[in-house]
Amino acid sequence: MKTVTSLSELRAARAELPAPIGFAPTMGYLHEGHLSLGRRAKAECASVVFSIFVNPTQFGPTEDFNAYPRNLPADLALLETIGVDLVWTPTPAILYPPGFQTWVTVEEITQPLEGGMRPGHFRGVATVVAKLFNAVGPDKAYFGQKDAQQVAVIRQMASDLNFPLEVVICPTAREPDGLAMSSRNTYLTPEQRRAAPVLFQALQAAQASYTRGERDAEALRQVMSRVLAAEPLARPQYVSCADPLTLQELQTIERGALLSMAVFVGKTRLIDNLVLG
Repeated sequence: MKTVTSLSELRAARAELPAPIGFAPTMGYLHEGHLSLGRRAKAECASVVFSIFVNPTQFGPTEDFNAYPRNLPADLALLETIGVDLVWTPTPAILYPPGFQTWVTVEEITQPLEGGMRPGHFRGVATVVAKLFNAVGPDKAYFGQKDAQQVAVIRQMASDLNFPLEVVICPTAREPDGLAMSSRNTYLTPEQRRAAPVLFQALQAAQASYTRGERDAEALRQVMSRVLAAEPLARPQYVSCADPLTLQELQTIERGALLSMAVFVGKTRLIDNLVLG
Protein backbone atom coordinates (compact mmCIF):
# COMPACT_ATOMS: atom_id res chain seq x y z
CA MET A 1 0.00 0.00 0.00
CA LYS A 2 1.33 3.40 -0.98
CA THR A 3 0.59 6.63 0.91
CA VAL A 4 0.96 10.04 -0.78
CA THR A 5 0.25 13.64 0.18
CA SER A 6 0.94 16.02 -2.73
CA LEU A 7 -1.09 16.21 -5.93
CA SER A 8 1.95 15.36 -8.03
CA GLU A 9 2.60 12.23 -5.95
CA LEU A 10 -1.06 11.26 -6.27
CA ARG A 11 -1.07 11.65 -10.05
CA ALA A 12 2.11 9.65 -10.46
CA ALA A 13 0.86 6.82 -8.23
CA ARG A 14 -2.60 6.90 -9.81
CA ALA A 15 -1.10 6.50 -13.30
CA GLU A 16 0.44 3.17 -12.27
CA LEU A 17 -2.81 1.61 -11.01
CA PRO A 18 -4.76 -0.81 -13.21
CA ALA A 19 -8.36 0.08 -13.99
CA PRO A 20 -11.11 0.05 -12.97
CA ILE A 21 -10.33 2.13 -9.90
CA GLY A 22 -12.61 2.21 -6.86
CA PHE A 23 -12.41 5.21 -4.53
CA ALA A 24 -13.68 5.87 -1.00
CA PRO A 25 -13.31 9.42 0.35
CA THR A 26 -13.17 9.52 4.17
CA MET A 27 -12.40 11.87 7.05
CA GLY A 28 -10.38 9.20 8.81
CA TYR A 29 -10.77 7.67 12.27
CA LEU A 30 -11.85 4.62 10.34
CA HIS A 31 -14.23 1.92 11.53
CA GLU A 32 -15.87 -1.18 10.09
CA GLY A 33 -18.25 0.95 8.02
CA HIS A 34 -15.33 2.46 6.11
CA LEU A 35 -13.67 -0.92 5.75
CA SER A 36 -16.85 -2.38 4.27
CA LEU A 37 -16.63 0.24 1.52
CA GLY A 38 -13.08 -0.84 0.83
CA ARG A 39 -14.00 -4.51 0.68
CA ARG A 40 -16.83 -3.78 -1.75
CA ALA A 41 -14.48 -1.73 -3.91
CA LYS A 42 -11.86 -4.50 -3.75
CA ALA A 43 -14.44 -7.02 -4.96
CA GLU A 44 -15.53 -4.85 -7.90
CA CYS A 45 -12.37 -3.03 -9.00
CA ALA A 46 -8.78 -3.81 -9.94
CA SER A 47 -7.42 -1.01 -7.70
CA VAL A 48 -8.71 0.70 -4.57
CA VAL A 49 -7.89 4.25 -3.47
CA PHE A 50 -8.86 5.90 -0.17
CA SER A 51 -8.51 9.54 0.81
CA ILE A 52 -8.25 10.71 4.41
CA PHE A 53 -9.01 14.40 4.88
CA VAL A 54 -10.95 16.17 7.63
CA ASN A 55 -12.61 18.77 5.44
CA PRO A 56 -12.82 22.12 7.27
CA THR A 57 -15.35 23.66 4.90
CA GLN A 58 -18.17 21.28 5.85
CA PHE A 59 -18.01 22.20 9.53
CA GLY A 60 -19.96 25.15 10.90
CA PRO A 61 -18.31 27.73 13.19
CA THR A 62 -19.72 26.06 16.33
CA GLU A 63 -19.14 22.46 15.17
CA ASP A 64 -16.45 19.97 16.11
CA PHE A 65 -13.73 20.44 13.46
CA ASN A 66 -10.88 20.84 15.96
CA ALA A 67 -12.18 18.06 18.19
CA TYR A 68 -12.98 15.64 15.37
CA PRO A 69 -11.12 12.38 16.16
CA ARG A 70 -7.97 11.68 14.18
CA ASN A 71 -5.54 8.73 14.19
CA LEU A 72 -3.73 8.44 10.87
CA PRO A 73 -1.33 5.61 11.86
CA ALA A 74 -4.23 3.43 12.98
CA ASP A 75 -6.20 4.30 9.84
CA LEU A 76 -3.32 3.28 7.56
CA ALA A 77 -2.85 0.02 9.44
CA LEU A 78 -6.53 -0.85 8.99
CA LEU A 79 -6.50 -0.03 5.27
CA GLU A 80 -3.45 -2.22 4.77
CA THR A 81 -5.35 -5.20 6.21
CA ILE A 82 -8.01 -5.03 3.47
CA GLY A 83 -5.58 -4.60 0.59
CA VAL A 84 -6.02 -0.93 -0.32
CA ASP A 85 -3.56 0.08 -3.03
CA LEU A 86 -3.21 3.84 -2.52
CA VAL A 87 -4.07 6.31 0.25
CA TRP A 88 -4.11 10.06 -0.36
CA THR A 89 -3.73 12.29 2.71
CA PRO A 90 -3.92 15.87 1.37
CA THR A 91 -3.47 18.93 3.58
CA PRO A 92 -5.96 21.82 3.70
CA ALA A 93 -3.46 23.97 1.79
CA ILE A 94 -3.48 21.48 -1.09
CA LEU A 95 -7.25 21.41 -1.47
CA TYR A 96 -7.86 25.05 -0.51
CA PRO A 97 -4.78 27.02 -1.61
CA PRO A 98 -4.46 30.73 -0.85
CA GLY A 99 -7.01 32.73 -2.82
CA PHE A 100 -9.40 29.78 -3.23
CA GLN A 101 -12.84 31.08 -4.26
CA THR A 102 -14.65 28.44 -6.33
CA TRP A 103 -17.49 26.46 -4.74
CA VAL A 104 -19.88 23.73 -5.86
CA THR A 105 -23.47 24.35 -4.75
CA VAL A 106 -26.21 21.78 -5.23
CA GLU A 107 -29.48 23.64 -4.91
CA GLU A 108 -32.79 22.02 -3.96
CA ILE A 109 -31.92 18.76 -2.21
CA THR A 110 -29.47 20.50 0.13
CA GLN A 111 -32.20 22.68 1.64
CA PRO A 112 -34.17 20.34 3.98
CA LEU A 113 -33.02 18.02 6.79
CA GLU A 114 -29.26 18.32 7.41
CA GLY A 115 -29.06 21.33 5.12
CA GLY A 116 -31.61 23.19 7.20
CA MET A 117 -29.72 22.45 10.42
CA ARG A 118 -26.17 22.94 9.11
CA PRO A 119 -26.01 25.95 6.75
CA GLY A 120 -23.12 25.70 4.31
CA HIS A 121 -22.42 22.07 5.17
CA PHE A 122 -23.30 20.64 1.77
CA ARG A 123 -21.46 23.39 -0.11
CA GLY A 124 -18.33 22.16 1.67
CA VAL A 125 -19.18 18.51 0.98
CA ALA A 126 -19.97 18.99 -2.72
CA THR A 127 -16.88 21.12 -3.28
CA VAL A 128 -14.41 18.78 -1.64
CA VAL A 129 -15.90 15.66 -3.23
CA ALA A 130 -15.76 17.28 -6.67
CA LYS A 131 -12.10 18.12 -6.07
CA LEU A 132 -11.37 14.58 -4.87
CA PHE A 133 -13.11 13.10 -7.92
CA ASN A 134 -11.09 15.39 -10.20
CA ALA A 135 -7.81 14.47 -8.54
CA VAL A 136 -8.31 10.71 -8.24
CA GLY A 137 -10.32 10.07 -11.42
CA PRO A 138 -12.06 6.91 -10.16
CA ASP A 139 -14.37 4.65 -12.12
CA LYS A 140 -16.51 3.93 -9.05
CA ALA A 141 -16.90 5.95 -5.85
CA TYR A 142 -18.15 4.29 -2.67
CA PHE A 143 -20.29 5.89 0.05
CA GLY A 144 -22.34 4.63 2.99
CA GLN A 145 -26.11 4.87 3.22
CA LYS A 146 -25.82 6.24 6.78
CA ASP A 147 -25.31 9.74 5.34
CA ALA A 148 -28.43 9.50 3.18
CA GLN A 149 -28.72 13.16 2.22
CA GLN A 150 -25.00 13.41 1.50
CA VAL A 151 -25.38 10.44 -0.85
CA ALA A 152 -28.26 12.18 -2.65
CA VAL A 153 -26.27 15.40 -2.95
CA ILE A 154 -23.18 13.65 -4.32
CA ARG A 155 -25.24 11.66 -6.83
CA GLN A 156 -26.87 14.87 -8.04
CA MET A 157 -23.55 16.69 -8.23
CA ALA A 158 -21.85 13.85 -10.12
CA SER A 159 -24.72 13.68 -12.61
CA ASP A 160 -25.01 17.45 -13.08
CA LEU A 161 -21.26 17.90 -13.61
CA ASN A 162 -20.91 14.83 -15.86
CA PHE A 163 -18.33 13.01 -13.79
CA PRO A 164 -17.52 9.77 -15.68
CA LEU A 165 -17.99 7.50 -12.68
CA GLU A 166 -20.56 5.40 -10.87
CA VAL A 167 -21.62 6.37 -7.34
CA VAL A 168 -22.03 3.13 -5.35
CA ILE A 169 -24.08 3.20 -2.14
CA CYS A 170 -23.30 0.57 0.51
CA PRO A 171 -25.53 -0.44 3.44
CA THR A 172 -25.16 1.29 6.80
CA ALA A 173 -22.74 -0.64 9.02
CA ARG A 174 -24.16 -1.16 12.51
CA GLU A 175 -23.00 -2.26 15.93
CA PRO A 176 -24.62 -5.46 17.28
CA ASP A 177 -27.24 -3.34 19.12
CA GLY A 178 -28.18 -1.45 15.95
CA LEU A 179 -26.29 1.81 16.47
CA ALA A 180 -25.02 3.12 13.15
CA MET A 181 -21.22 3.13 13.13
CA SER A 182 -19.77 6.63 13.23
CA SER A 183 -16.46 8.20 14.19
CA ARG A 184 -18.43 10.51 16.49
CA ASN A 185 -19.65 7.56 18.58
CA THR A 186 -16.35 7.88 20.45
CA TYR A 187 -17.72 11.07 22.03
CA LEU A 188 -20.41 9.11 23.91
CA THR A 189 -20.08 8.31 27.61
CA PRO A 190 -20.93 4.72 28.61
CA GLU A 191 -24.41 5.81 29.72
CA GLN A 192 -24.99 7.72 26.48
CA ARG A 193 -23.70 4.78 24.46
CA ARG A 194 -26.33 2.56 26.07
CA ALA A 195 -29.01 5.08 25.09
CA ALA A 196 -27.81 5.71 21.52
CA PRO A 197 -29.46 2.66 19.84
CA VAL A 198 -32.81 4.41 20.41
CA LEU A 199 -32.40 6.01 16.96
CA PHE A 200 -32.44 2.66 15.21
CA GLN A 201 -35.22 1.44 17.49
CA ALA A 202 -37.34 4.42 16.44
CA LEU A 203 -36.66 3.75 12.77
CA GLN A 204 -37.49 0.08 13.18
CA ALA A 205 -40.78 0.91 14.93
CA ALA A 206 -41.81 3.13 12.01
CA GLN A 207 -40.70 0.47 9.53
CA ALA A 208 -42.86 -2.10 11.33
CA SER A 209 -45.84 0.23 11.15
CA TYR A 210 -45.24 0.71 7.43
CA THR A 211 -45.02 -3.05 6.94
CA ARG A 212 -48.40 -3.39 8.65
CA GLY A 213 -49.86 -1.04 6.07
CA GLU A 214 -49.47 2.48 7.47
CA ARG A 215 -48.98 4.98 4.63
CA ASP A 216 -49.65 8.24 6.48
CA ALA A 217 -46.27 9.95 6.80
CA GLU A 218 -47.17 11.97 9.87
CA ALA A 219 -48.26 8.80 11.64
CA LEU A 220 -44.79 7.34 11.02
CA ARG A 221 -43.11 10.53 12.25
CA GLN A 222 -45.19 10.24 15.43
CA VAL A 223 -44.15 6.60 15.90
CA MET A 224 -40.50 7.61 15.74
CA SER A 225 -41.02 10.59 18.03
CA ARG A 226 -42.73 8.47 20.68
CA VAL A 227 -39.87 5.98 20.79
CA LEU A 228 -37.31 8.78 21.08
CA ALA A 229 -39.36 10.51 23.80
CA ALA A 230 -39.14 7.37 25.94
CA GLU A 231 -35.33 7.77 26.17
CA PRO A 232 -34.47 10.61 28.61
CA LEU A 233 -30.99 11.17 27.11
CA ALA A 234 -32.29 11.62 23.53
CA ARG A 235 -33.10 15.14 22.29
CA PRO A 236 -34.41 15.01 18.69
CA GLN A 237 -33.43 17.82 16.35
CA TYR A 238 -35.62 16.57 13.52
CA VAL A 239 -37.61 13.46 12.60
CA SER A 240 -38.44 13.04 8.92
CA CYS A 241 -40.47 10.90 6.53
CA ALA A 242 -39.50 12.28 3.13
CA ASP A 243 -39.59 11.46 -0.55
CA PRO A 244 -36.45 9.35 -1.23
CA LEU A 245 -35.55 11.36 -4.34
CA THR A 246 -36.51 14.97 -3.56
CA LEU A 247 -36.16 14.74 0.26
CA GLN A 248 -39.33 16.79 0.65
CA GLU A 249 -41.58 15.82 3.56
CA LEU A 250 -44.42 13.51 2.57
CA GLN A 251 -48.08 13.47 3.53
CA THR A 252 -48.85 10.06 2.03
CA ILE A 253 -46.30 7.41 1.06
CA GLU A 254 -46.82 6.28 -2.52
CA ARG A 255 -43.38 5.33 -3.90
CA GLY A 256 -41.46 4.57 -0.73
CA ALA A 257 -39.92 6.95 1.76
CA LEU A 258 -36.71 7.89 3.53
CA LEU A 259 -37.07 7.82 7.30
CA SER A 260 -34.33 9.89 8.90
CA MET A 261 -33.50 11.76 12.07
CA ALA A 262 -30.88 13.79 13.88
CA VAL A 263 -30.78 13.32 17.65
CA PHE A 264 -28.53 14.71 20.36
CA VAL A 265 -27.44 12.14 22.93
CA GLY A 266 -25.66 14.27 25.46
CA LYS A 267 -23.65 16.74 23.39
CA THR A 268 -23.14 14.26 20.54
CA ARG A 269 -25.26 14.70 17.43
CA LEU A 270 -26.15 11.38 15.83
CA ILE A 271 -27.96 10.72 12.54
CA ASP A 272 -29.55 7.58 11.14
CA ASN A 273 -32.02 6.54 8.44
CA LEU A 274 -33.94 3.70 6.81
CA VAL A 275 -35.39 3.47 3.32
CA LEU A 276 -38.95 2.13 3.00
CA GLY A 277 -40.24 0.45 -0.13
